[in-house]
Amino acid sequence: MSDLKRQLDGYRLTTAEILYHRPDHPSLLQHYIWQDYDMAPRFPILAGFLKFWQDNLEGRLHSVTVASSQLIRPHEFRMADMAVHMH
Repeated sequence: MSDLKRQLDGYRLTTAEILYHRPDHPSLLQHYIWQDYDMAPRFPILAGFLKFWQDNLEGRLHSVTVASSQLIRPHEFRMADMAVHMH
């Protein structure tokens, strides 16, 4: 599915900062930035990625911070100050 089609279907550009414990040094945190189009407020694609992370990767999750932005918004309507007709 194209990015434009996803946006028209209600997907938003979603960015997550994932802090996780390093497998070799559990007392140290590292961050990972994830970005994709997802549906707010449930974020099923991000949730699937985090489930994959927990099931398959060694770094235990510490925290996830999510930001989401709707890139295509309804057009703003405003009245014209004047109209010009040309023949």
